[in-house]
Amino acid sequence: MDLPLDLTAPAQALTGFAQAIALVVISAGLAQNLFHIWQLVVAADALRRERGVVEARMLWRRYADSAPPIALLVPAYNEEMTIGESLRSLLALQYPSFEVVVVNDGSRDGTMEALKAAFDLQPTERAWEPIAPHAPIRGIYVAPNQPRLLVVDKENGGKADALNAAINLSRAPIVCSMDADSLLEPDALLRAVRPFVEDPDRTIAVGGTVRIANGCEIRHGHVVRIGLPRNLVALVQTIEYLRAFLMARIAWSEMSALTIISGAFGLFRRSAVLEVGGYSLGTVGEDMELVVKLHKHFRQQKRPYRVAFVHEPVCWTECPEDLRILGRQRARWHRGALETFFRHRDMLFSPRYGRLGFLGFGYILLVDVLGPFVELMGYLLIPAFWLLGILNTEYLLAFLAVSFAYGVVISVGALALEEVELRRFPNARALVILMLAAILENFGYRQINNIWRIRGTWQFLTRQHGWGNMTRKGFSSATPAPGAPRSGA
Repeated sequence: MDLPLDLTAPAQALTGFAQAIALVVISAGLAQNLFHIWQLVVAADALRRERGVVEARMLWRRYADSAPPIALLVPAYNEEMTIGESLRSLLALQYPSFEVVVVNDGSRDGTMEALKAAFDLQPTERAWEPIAPHAPIRGIYVAPNQPRLLVVDKENGGKADALNAAINLSRAPIVCSMDADSLLEPDALLRAVRPFVEDPDRTIAVGGTVRIANGCEIRHGHVVRIGLPRNLVALVQTIEYLRAFLMARIAWSEMSALTIISGAFGLFRRSAVLEVGGYSLGTVGEDMELVVKLHKHFRQQKRPYRVAFVHEPVCWTECPEDLRILGRQRARWHRGALETFFRHRDMLFSPRYGRLGFLGFGYILLVDVLGPFVELMGYLLIPAFWLLGILNTEYLLAFLAVSFAYGVVISVGALALEEVELRRFPNARALVILMLAAILENFGYRQINNIWRIRGTWQFLTRQHGWGNMTRKGFSSATPAPGAPRSGA
């Protein structure tokens, strides 16, 4: 008679494998969320020490004589409908000395014709050195009635390429990179330049806060009334931006490990940018790549430097309201982070790069490189193992607690920082809506976001290029929430 097969050993092996997977997923999630809570505490302490917003007229008195000239670098591609109003807004900024360098990056619409019509552009010559690489320039123009405006017409090469052309042609010691469709608050430059004035010998880069303009009332290129988006996709992104700028970047700046300054609004010392060859071409994460290059260059040369973040200067931007467009954006962002990480992987855990190598790159490894796949295993395998009876309920509850409870706490914590320290949102009703959005994003949106990050990883591994279609509605369609009071912006 045949003896029955012993299924005990295979069953034990499968149970052990399932428990190991569960421990890896829970431990990674716990480590990530504990780090986020640490960031929340560090950011809260930094905001507490800088409590109180200085009025613009006081900043003008303080910096009128000491603020260095700034060149606003504005790459423009197919911005025919909004470029005129956007530039008039920039030319009206409150700052002692600045110029606006607009680069028409081979637009296929009537962007260049719109610029010529709006500012009566005239061809000119300008001496410059081709230090940072870029596509050929077709023409340089000035506006007789706007001496602060310089327009560059060049062949298409992408955003990094256009920024390099603007840096080469600019003359100010500080350059400010931004998007053509972003809006700066009138006193944003006065607030952002503070580290360059207070610590001129060390400061090489400064980032400012980017906020969602969807739902706000825009007039003549200025946010005159702050409101919440009516679109749920945009509303959840409002929480994301609060968490990213008001919590994470303040904390990274305090820890001297800030690896990214948003391409929508960042100030750089021009000489430092040219030392590292300008923006790197052939990457979609040019903003992060530049900041990491600066860190690496100054660390290798053992020169004192500072990369800072100032929370109060605000840049307003339109976020996608369609999941397909948002998915393309997030996949591109993730691909850019991976490109930078692997291009500079020698910095990971290297004592030569201090906190940046251990904390900054260690965090990218945990969250961006390994995080999407660990999280995917959690969502798929742990419930499956539980349904099969391989894992007990304690493992399932532990995973759910790490995945959802911590996420809600961190998002609500970032919202609390906003209300306690800055109080930008109009009323209690807006805060309640945002709190509900902070809870809701953990149930569905966060999981979709993880799929987009995996898509970005696949694009990186298969060496896909390009930005994809990022259609926007335009600021003219932004509408304020009912009853929202006027902002001081």
